[in-house]
Amino acid sequence: MADYAITFARSARRELEALDASIVRRVISRIDGLAQDPRPSGSRKLQGEQNLWRIRIGDYRIVYSVDDRQRIVILSESAIGERPTGKSQSNHTVHRAASEVVPL
Repeated sequence: MADYAITFARSARRELEALDASIVRRVISRIDGLAQDPRPSGSRKLQGEQNLWRIRIGDYRIVYSVDDRQRIVILSESAIGERPTGKSQSNHTVHRAASEVVPL
């Protein structure tokens, strides 16, 4: 099976750059793994969204979409962040950016 290409929206790249270096290493490792398996064990499809998935890394999560036809994993706007805590944040909205996608 051929690998998937990983692309980042500029905003997702900025979110990654804002994290602590130890977290960045863990996040990059998991993102790199999406190239071989875009739906790894523990990934979840987001309800109410047509093609958004998420994986967790400790207190962080990565939200991404998968294009199986073009074999691309896309991390778009609000892709990397801490998991919401408490009921007041349970309605967290994930925004998708159709523009500003840049290759890794």
